[in-house]
Amino acid sequence: MTLTRSTLAALGLVFLAACNSAAPDRAASGPVLPPLDVTQSRQEARQLFGAEDQGSTGTPEAYGGYARGCVAGAEQLAETGPTWQAMRLSRNRNWALPVTLDYVRDLSREVARTTSWNGIYVGDMSQPRGGPMLTGHRSHQSGLDIDIWMRPATNLNLSVTERENLSSISMRRANGAYVNDAWTADHWRVMRAAASDPRVARIFVFPGAKVWMCDNETGDRSYLRNIRPWWGHHYHFHVRLSCPAGMAGCEDQAVPPPGDGCAEAREWVQNILNPPPPDPNAPPPQPRRELTLGDLPRQCAALLSP
Repeated sequence: MTLTRSTLAALGLVFLAACNSAAPDRAASGPVLPPLDVTQSRQEARQLFGAEDQGSTGTPEAYGGYARGCVAGAEQLAETGPTWQAMRLSRNRNWALPVTLDYVRDLSREVARTTSWNGIYVGDMSQPRGGPMLTGHRSHQSGLDIDIWMRPATNLNLSVTERENLSSISMRRANGAYVNDAWTADHWRVMRAAASDPRVARIFVFPGAKVWMCDNETGDRSYLRNIRPWWGHHYHFHVRLSCPAGMAGCEDQAVPPPGDGCAEAREWVQNILNPPPPDPNAPPPQPRRELTLGDLPRQCAALLSP
């Protein structure tokens, strides 16, 4: 089957719908929260959450979905650890749920133990209280998303200035159909370790990297199901964790389809190399509407500073 441009667009809408559906307004063990007034509900959420520079107090809790949610009680990843460094500190996006911080520490130790890398460079996670960001991501809102740089972390003593100016390295060739000469077996080992953790819901990476792993894996292939092709994601790969047990307000994305997903990735590659013709019946693209506070779960408004 060849994917048309309209089919690809539909896949994108399905992806956003899975990420964006709001969680119930009922707290995990509390009453239904009162509705917002009209003025509150129309406020642009990214401006409100982008202005918060510290996490909220209270029990860590994710509310809503990855692309329509927020996080209470988030903790900040240490700027530097034995096997990681947080990058682009000026963005203040190294906040997440405790389970996410544990995952970063565990993965970085495994990478340092099993590859030539000394650890990992950690890109964007979430804002202090999650929610929509002023720039960049549509997801990363509930404290369960992590960007891991493709640049091997050989130096874990970078200064703050160096972390602002150093760039990651693109791994793609032919618009993402193939990996380039910068790709190594250690990139594969890092992603395999990342995807093999039971806390992981899925990992997004450019199609050529997924196909390379499909073609070269000769052992256990079960982790490949968690690695999904997506646009971009050639300077970093995006780890998405499942909702922790007991967080009633947190909304998971649908699980990946059965199987290793390799046929789907190869189809993406073929559509990069031989783009399908435009669908003359496809509706024109609609401008993206920024989320308002009324689009988020009710608990999110309560997390904002007075």
